[in-house]
Amino acid sequence: MPHEDTQLTIGSLVFDGLDQIDLTGPFEVLSRLPGATHRLYARTAEPVRDVQGLRLVPDATLHDAPPLDILHVPGGPGQQALMHDQVVLDWLRAQAAGARKVFSVCTGALLLGAAGLLRDRRATTHWNSFHLLPLFGATPVDERVVVDGDWIFAAGVTSGIDGALRLAAEMFGDAVAQRIQLYMAYAPEPPFNSGTPETAPVDVLAAARAASAGLTAQREITAREIAIQLGIAVR
Repeated sequence: MPHEDTQLTIGSLVFDGLDQIDLTGPFEVLSRLPGATHRLYARTAEPVRDVQGLRLVPDATLHDAPPLDILHVPGGPGQQALMHDQVVLDWLRAQAAGARKVFSVCTGALLLGAAGLLRDRRATTHWNSFHLLPLFGATPVDERVVVDGDWIFAAGVTSGIDGALRLAAEMFGDAVAQRIQLYMAYAPEPPFNSGTPETAPVDVLAAARAASAGLTAQREITAREIAIQLGIAVR
């Protein structure tokens, strides 16, 4: 466990079509870690827009990123366009190799899978892509946050906050994580019990699956292509 005066270099991958809560939820936590410097890195220095149009400005390009202590990979629909982007995948491989912690949120896990980094790991991702994890050689675990050694996977969107707090506790102890949680007033009381496929009303779940059916099908095609490249048996 590092001392509180340890300097931490934290970097998040950003790209067009990411889900901003996958990024900004964990940023609220990780940027408050003792000694943290948290920067955003993208393929180019141009601003990106999240899936709903929020404009985000990278701090630097992937090429200019230093070796990171914590690598954070968010997800979102824009992940699909990067699954064969060798510049991005090579960067993920290089950064993951030297990082103290690797942290993915939502379908950020699929990007790590495309880079060949999920083989033999316990992992999770968004419920609508959870069934794709075995195609990358991962063992799917249906939990909100999954820890596999120094790798942390958050299932989807808001779970990134939970995963980041777990990461904070692992690195600096529970008290540090609890202070960050208290500062954020993070004590969710959602008005509905509709946050998982198991608890959502049947008609709500059906509508959600229908709305994303096209993207889900594209993701499966890509995942199967990558499985073949990685030499993973495809069913």
